[in-house]
Amino acid sequence: MQGNRLTAHLFDGRELFYFDDFESSLPAERKRDSRPSDTRPQTADLRFDPLSSEFIAVASHRQTRAFLPPAHSCPLCPTTEDNLSELPDVFDVAVFENKGPAFGPDSGFISPAGLDVFGHSTLAFGRCEVVVFSPEHEGSLGSMPVSRIRTVISAWMDRTRELYEIPGVVQVFPFENRGEEIGVTLHHPHGQIYSYPFVTPRTQRLQEAIANFGPGFFEELFRFESGGPRVVLESEHFLAFVPFAARWPIEIHALPKRHIQDLSQLTDAEADDLAIFYKKLLQGVDSLYSTPTPYISAWHQAPAVANREDFRLMLQITSPRRAEDKLKFLAGSEAAMGAWVGDVTPESQAERLREVLR
Repeated sequence: MQGNRLTAHLFDGRELFYFDDFESSLPAERKRDSRPSDTRPQTADLRFDPLSSEFIAVASHRQTRAFLPPAHSCPLCPTTEDNLSELPDVFDVAVFENKGPAFGPDSGFISPAGLDVFGHSTLAFGRCEVVVFSPEHEGSLGSMPVSRIRTVISAWMDRTRELYEIPGVVQVFPFENRGEEIGVTLHHPHGQIYSYPFVTPRTQRLQEAIANFGPGFFEELFRFESGGPRVVLESEHFLAFVPFAARWPIEIHALPKRHIQDLSQLTDAEADDLAIFYKKLLQGVDSLYSTPTPYISAWHQAPAVANREDFRLMLQITSPRRAEDKLKFLAGSEAAMGAWVGDVTPESQAERLREVLR
């Protein structure tokens, strides 16, 4: 079930959306942003790298973004007299346009065809949004009630649907960075959504894999992993497993059992099931060690391309934590050459995850 969605605007014109929990007691109207009006940064530069045939966003304005501020000046807590934050009033879950985005706020189309190999640049069209999971400064998504996780899923579904409608947006990517070891710059529980004007490099490689195998790629992947030694959790609508060729010390992939392309296509029953399923996965990752584990939780959604129906929505949770007090750093082979060396076997890691999930 989904609660109300309210739309507002921040002091510089950015959009803000409040997503209320089902049966929330919050007021139907919220306070306006009381900060003085201002202008937004210009859209960043998007440059073409001839060595990799990839686009690189150059967003120098992000150098001034907040870095691990104390709780009393957190920009993601509800506004108080002493802290005029990005959230003007109380909320359950809130989504707003990033103040210093890597992509956007300008929208438009880029065409990879006919690029100058050297020196090609354009605007980094698209949009970046921040998803705030709770008004509470402490905590994590996995520790929140299933009902709150369901509200977050509703927000992802809503924003995925609308962001794909922005002219020029080719791929919508909801994700969460958790932990300073990952590079988090705000302690407040939150995630982000990037809307790209191009197909990302990882997805391009997946495109190639699907093209080489055929349109039944994901059906075969599901068949290969289901019921095998690397399955860690299964529900009515979802399956989670450690992939056969895992790169990271902790790596979990999850697929919906129904072939859908993005979060906006979830039914209410699937979204309800996902809230329980996702909470268990996040709790399992945190149960591996005595302290919270840093991770990246990434929702891989189908890009807006001709063969979109061949893709399937996929969740990938990865962590560099290879022991209680050790992290995997990407050094020579991985960082320079992209040739990975796994630190643990996927089967043994799956067994550990099954134990903690029990």
